[in-house]
Amino acid sequence: MQAIEITRFGAPEVLALAERPRPLAGADEVLIRVAASGVNRPDVLQRTGLYPVPPGASDLPGLEVAGVIESGDASAMQLAGLAVGDRVCALVAGGGYAQWCVAPVGQCLPVPQGWSDIEAATLPETFFTVWSNVYDRARLQPGETLLVHGGSSGIGVTAIQLAAARGNPVIVTAGSDDKCAACVKLGAQHGVNYRTHDFVAEVKRLTNGRGVDVILDMVAGDYVARDLEALADDGRLVIIAVQGGVDARINAGAVLRRRLTISGSTLRPRPVAFKAAIAQSLRQHVWPLLAQRRVQPVIHSQFAAGDTNSDGGGAVGAHRLMESNAHIGKIVLTW
Repeated sequence: MQAIEITRFGAPEVLALAERPRPLAGADEVLIRVAASGVNRPDVLQRTGLYPVPPGASDLPGLEVAGVIESGDASAMQLAGLAVGDRVCALVAGGGYAQWCVAPVGQCLPVPQGWSDIEAATLPETFFTVWSNVYDRARLQPGETLLVHGGSSGIGVTAIQLAAARGNPVIVTAGSDDKCAACVKLGAQHGVNYRTHDFVAEVKRLTNGRGVDVILDMVAGDYVARDLEALADDGRLVIIAVQGGVDARINAGAVLRRRLTISGSTLRPRPVAFKAAIAQSLRQHVWPLLAQRRVQPVIHSQFAAGDTNSDGGGAVGAHRLMESNAHIGKIVLTW
């Protein structure tokens, strides 16, 4: 099969089209003929050597795919209500940038009714992440307000739409007025351009001084102390990436007095059972919203995975776009 390899750590140009043996599904797994693969920030970190592959995972990048089940553990599929020939999307620990990919049965979900494979490939990584952190970890309750940093990212557009569909007011930060406007169109009540405005002051203004109940933060670094200022009493901060650095200084006294919670998580190394539980919650609570198109795919660009055009095709072009931060929503490779 064709696959995209990381030939060495470095710039996008280290990604190369290669021939690999087709993988085989083992116990509790299925083999998916991939139609589309989602591109995510962790893929970029893996390519640059900053995100080691978990033990036992494929060295190929790619954490989400959509396609057709070609073979697999029949008993596990039966228990999950799946069968050979079904169209599914799946969260994987690696190996998604390939024409065939093995996925745990528990991490597969049916392609939502009316969705294409390309649209479905945008779902697993961001929806698993947002549900696990915003609803399971931070326990966002009906009517509570959510602040999302990086509102125009794949995670951001997912968090906006999902929270808005479930009745939660959403405030986002983004790096331009155009991106803020796009986030508002997706369901955010307010967008704050962090390049021109202090998001803490804006959050306080927009909430009449109260602050927000939950913050989903992909920045960390010096944002953490500012996040705490933007939280309401009993507020919860969840950190899911450290694009702004790992060092943060906080006012611990404020955490005590205002009963604030600081948490964080990574998804890729978690056990299959943990991810399977998230999949079950998504199927119950979110998949009906997708079938009703109350939550829509937001695809910025598609790249043909087999395109080796050095001017910006294929995976190289996809990673260049990801690193430019010029996109709004998801980037997809097609096979």
